Amino acid sequence: MVKRAEIQELTEFLMEYTITMLSIGAYTSRVEKCVTRIGKAFGYEVYISIFSKNIAISVLSPNDYSTRRTYVRSYQDNGLNFNAISLLSALSWHAYDEKITFSHLKRYYYKIIKKKKYSYFSTLILVCLANASFCRVFGGDLGSMPIIFCSTFIGFNIRVYLSLLKVDLRVIFVICSFIASMVAYSGCILGITKTPDVAIGSSVLFLIPGVYLINSVIDILDGHSLIGISRVISVAILIACIAIGLYTTLSFADVRMEY
Repeated sequence: MVKRAEIQELTEFLMEYTITMLSIGAYTSRVEKCVTRIGKAFGYEVYISIFSKNIAISVLSPNDYSTRRTYVRSYQDNGLNFNAISLLSALSWHAYDEKITFSHLKRYYYKIIKKKKYSYFSTLILVCLANASFCRVFGGDLGSMPIIFCSTFIGFNIRVYLSLLKVDLRVIFVICSFIASMVAYSGCILGITKTPDVAIGSSVLFLIPGVYLINSVIDILDGHSLIGISRVISVAILIACIAIGLYTTLSFADVRMEY
């Protein structure tokens, strides 16, 4: 068990662990269970409150409530990483079942978060291929697939570039939606595809925040209504931004969307 003198270090670690889990796409209940499990592994009670932009963690000794620490910090999204979520969840069980030392826990943690991610180029190509495949699944012809590949390629790069410039996320979604759908429409003008409605509609699918929408539903079902509703509203705003960009293209295009 962790000594009481280490409660400060444990609380700092749990806060960093929580921020990492939330920023890479874990839902609230999973984070809460993992953090509580690690606290129990070292003989402490952990209470955590997660909001849309802030986290509050209290760590205390069950034998002496005067021995406690409470931290409040903000966090932000840092890109999805399902492999890291799985490994960090497994780490909490490893700490609980194997009773590893705190130094070993930290070493395993930093090894996980420093693990090499997919390269930008490979991610870009996979996203483009996935979006082109979705276009085909939704009824697009073979000619629409290279159009969607190109529109996704351009839209994805613009999104990353604008993010580096720290442009507001909602503005980014409007711009990327407009550009991606306009590129798709340009391909339709050239007569490459006979399904322009599917091509234009599929061009913005890479922007849909599906994981965050799923997480919001899970949070609400698990009783975390505040953070769940907050996430639903955030996702709805982003989808509205996508719709604005797409509508702008359709206002120029002579294409009728079929349903």
